[in-house]
Amino acid sequence: MHSGPTPSEPSPAGRLLIVDGHSYAYRAFYAIRSLNSPTGAATNAIYGFIRMLGKMRARMQPTHLAVVWDGGLAAERMTLLPDYKAQRPEMPSALEEQLDQMVEFLRAAGVCSYMKESAEADDCIAAITRQAEAAGVEIVIASADKDFMQLVSSSVRLLNPHDKTDILWGAEEVKRKTGVEPTQIVDWLSLTGDAVDNIPGVPGVGAKTAASLLTQFRSVEEMYRRLPEVRSEVLRANLKASMGVVGRNQQLVRLHVEESCEMTLDDLAVKPGDDEALGRLYSKWGFKTMLRELEQARTKAQDFFDQEVGAR
Repeated sequence: MHSGPTPSEPSPAGRLLIVDGHSYAYRAFYAIRSLNSPTGAATNAIYGFIRMLGKMRARMQPTHLAVVWDGGLAAERMTLLPDYKAQRPEMPSALEEQLDQMVEFLRAAGVCSYMKESAEADDCIAAITRQAEAAGVEIVIASADKDFMQLVSSSVRLLNPHDKTDILWGAEEVKRKTGVEPTQIVDWLSLTGDAVDNIPGVPGVGAKTAASLLTQFRSVEEMYRRLPEVRSEVLRANLKASMGVVGRNQQLVRLHVEESCEMTLDDLAVKPGDDEALGRLYSKWGFKTMLRELEQARTKAQDFFDQEVGAR
């Protein structure tokens, strides 16, 4: 699978699109400020989420599809750093009340929706990715989370909604963004820290300095083994004083590909939607355009079926 605006045909084993559920729910919520159902309930996030997912499906043509949701913070990370992700604000109630309805839509659309209690979506996505990779399936992870750059390989690409070029990110794009290879991302983030997750890094070490160090030493372990070779006295002192922090950060940042997620590839296979259930939901939410599109698709499918039967 190549990077670029238009992906090639899926491999014989298929193409899996994994969507970071909460990431896109938040994105949809803030993209469409005001939209309500006939009863007055907020539907802005639901509408935006459905449209975003539809656009991704049309572009990627996945044979397998999963939307993965956060089930809580990993206990191991909380033990390592009690302030992990502590600065994140509470989810807006107007968004929270729409989440269950998004899951209801996914069920009606024949799309796998997955959440594991007390497990972060990132870890479940990583585990599902490794399982699919082992089966020879191509994977596209739709998320803006930079932690996923560590999973990029010849068969794993990223679809970053913040990237206006709409390019699928491979190793080349990861290196252009960070200055390091995907296999070095854990070490790179361990040095810089991650403000989004409230993970402090080494004082004075930003993205460029971390990339420079990893270009020179290839890994954090090798850097500490050859610490006297770091030319800057201040940087050398900061690295030495932060050795424990960097080691802890590696454990915080590294995704748990061994996370037990009770999903098989068969569970993730794209299935036909339930048009009647979708129609009821669209009516309840007041999505008239989607109702019309659903009816048009149904009519088109029936016409095609009639032509096929008539030609026999």
